[in-house]
Amino acid sequence: GKGLPVIDILTGTKIETQLFVGVWGASNKTYAEAVTGQDLPSWIKVNVNMVEYFGCSPKAIVPDNLKAAVMKACWYEPEINPTYQEYAEHYGITIFPARPGKPKDKAPVENGVRLAKRWILARLRNRVFHSCAEMNAAIWELLKDLNGRVMKKIGKSRQELFESLDRPNALPLPEDRYEYAVWKKAKVGFNYH
Repeated sequence: GKGLPVIDILTGTKIETQLFVGVWGASNKTYAEAVTGQDLPSWIKVNVNMVEYFGCSPKAIVPDNLKAAVMKACWYEPEINPTYQEYAEHYGITIFPARPGKPKDKAPVENGVRLAKRWILARLRNRVFHSCAEMNAAIWELLKDLNGRVMKKIGKSRQELFESLDRPNALPLPEDRYEYAVWKKAKVGFNYH
């Protein structure tokens, strides 16, 4: 979703940000991070930061159909970006992209985006940030409150539900962090080299 702007301290230029939101299915424990683009390096970075924030990997992720994740959206056999697929394999994650035109496939994250906008972005809207790092520090402080707050209908916090429902079914993180790599298809030259 759309995030808050970052103001370049030297030029005063306003740089728009995007808010990446990841949500666990059972507990609705939420992760959020501001980024300046939806390009592949940004996408991989926030996905790595997300699993490190949670301290474990989900067995499956249902991403939106943005180009950094899915090269070709299709109901039956979507084509996953090779770098994103490699990231997923590194953490033992299966990628199930949301089907085109089926918002119910990603209902938890849609609710998470709405909640992050209300609970986080609304509280930060009057502050001025000069970098994404500065904005993310503020976002992550508010995430502690969001995930630790007791939900009225359930009587437990997202963190408590995460520890009892999601973490026991999650995968441990590998010893080493995923390192970003780009896959390219090369064409054979006219001289077969």
